[in-house]
Amino acid sequence: MLSVAVRARRLAAPLVLGLALVTLNACSDDNGGSKKDPEEALAAAKRTLDETSGVKIEMSTKDLPNGVTGITAAEGTGVHPSAFEGTFKLSVNGLPADADVIAVEGKTYAKNSLLLPDWTPIDPADYGAPDPAKLMDPDGGFSGLLSAAEDVKTGDTVRGGEDNKEILTEYTGTIASDAVSALIPSAEGDFEFTYTISEDDELRGAVLKGAFYGEEHGDVTYTLTLDDYGTQKDITAP
Repeated sequence: MLSVAVRARRLAAPLVLGLALVTLNACSDDNGGSKKDPEEALAAAKRTLDETSGVKIEMSTKDLPNGVTGITAAEGTGVHPSAFEGTFKLSVNGLPADADVIAVEGKTYAKNSLLLPDWTPIDPADYGAPDPAKLMDPDGGFSGLLSAAEDVKTGDTVRGGEDNKEILTEYTGTIASDAVSALIPSAEGDFEFTYTISEDDELRGAVLKGAFYGEEHGDVTYTLTLDDYGTQKDITAP
């Protein structure tokens, strides 16, 4: 005959197991990431970007088509009112070239140790580059990548930030070349994107794939990173 203690343990076992399963399910469902509707998430990220004082920017590609003039990498600081200061790495008809760049008040200046030893006004389009001052424009630039997105779907949650402590949410979809041309003026056709947005509604990254240099050159993939929201920098003409 079973003792009272043994019977009590057997009766309690299903209850303990049930509580454990409820707790496990609750933990599994609470895996972080945004719970917003995809369109709402991108709209919130646009507001955050438009309202910040500035961000650190990096953009690069590993598959620039042979023989084109364009950007292989860029890094710098973009601020509001819309201005930029940083460095562009270019391929000019297949030859590498680096240039320091300042863009402010509607003008872009570049300096290169070989061709432009002094700060010189340039037209960025001559180098397959965007107008850097417009990258932070609320009506275009990075904001346009968010507001013009179509068929947006929520993707995976990923770790990021300092020591991978943050949980970020990916969003996928398509975007027309009209918006992408703010990054590369020669863009044509539709582009696929993956955006990565933080729980604080910050666009942290974007991967865009499409015909950046015209459909005859095929698809190119650019990776964009935005970080250090709230950066402050006084950018003035040289």
